[in-house]
Amino acid sequence: MDRFSELHAFCAVATSGGFSAAGRQLGLVPSTVARLVDGLEARLGAPLLNRSTRQVTLTEAGADYFARAQAILASLEEADDAAASAHAGPRGLLRVSAPVAFARLYIAPHLAELQQVHPRLELELMVSDALSDMVGDAIDVAIRIGAADSQPDLVARRLAGHRRIVCASPSYLERRGMPQVPADLLQHECLRFAYTGLSRRPGWRFLKDGETVEIAVRGRLVANSSDVLREAALDGAGIALLPDWLVSADVEEGRLAALLADFESNPGPMDVGVFAVYQPNRRGSGKVRAFVDFIAQRLKDQ
Repeated sequence: MDRFSELHAFCAVATSGGFSAAGRQLGLVPSTVARLVDGLEARLGAPLLNRSTRQVTLTEAGADYFARAQAILASLEEADDAAASAHAGPRGLLRVSAPVAFARLYIAPHLAELQQVHPRLELELMVSDALSDMVGDAIDVAIRIGAADSQPDLVARRLAGHRRIVCASPSYLERRGMPQVPADLLQHECLRFAYTGLSRRPGWRFLKDGETVEIAVRGRLVANSSDVLREAALDGAGIALLPDWLVSADVEEGRLAALLADFESNPGPMDVGVFAVYQPNRRGSGKVRAFVDFIAQRLKDQ
């Protein structure tokens, strides 16, 4: 038991960068955390941490040991989780990250039902359009939109297809005219997505009859939120390239008009979808499986 306490203490220090932060994470005083780590290093006969008054970092041996220790603790947690879930259903804390608009439309409306179906499951939902750090943020499951092979170190389960729509408000089209082919977008104000305000993604890509063309669209608004770009498009600020699951109701009800319908549009690889991704050591987790199955069924129903 002491050895597992040492592993938990060491991994907490390594991930949080300090004994005080690790203590808060574990519910221990810093001196107890330090004693456990000191005992581990003494037993191994090797320094695992570089200590200074400002920060704590891993030694070369510590970095290797950290990776192995994390795998051991994850396997133990997975074994506990599998046994408990098989007996009484999934239980405990599950940390999930998801894009803002997707969480608003396809997770939040079903949280009450999730609580009823899995009453012993605790959910911590982190909502951001930025790419989450699965390890650093201790994420169990992330909902991501992209190509299946974009992150080969993670297990990816496809939840739904993903199609993007070029769209604009009727008021914008009345002022600026309707683009007929992708090249016409060069004469328009295009609302672009980027993960940060400083980055610039490649141009928008279009596929027709087996031929792909990329258009270096321009515009005065770049945002890292699909919701922001949707609102700007509804307000007549320009033409946006947005997921069909986000704007299909707007198109059906006439608030936005779908453009360039003869072309398949996608700014990155053409084979994109909505995926639930998780680390390989979470493959057997009952909590992960229960949540992913639940969301997959809700997407299928909708």
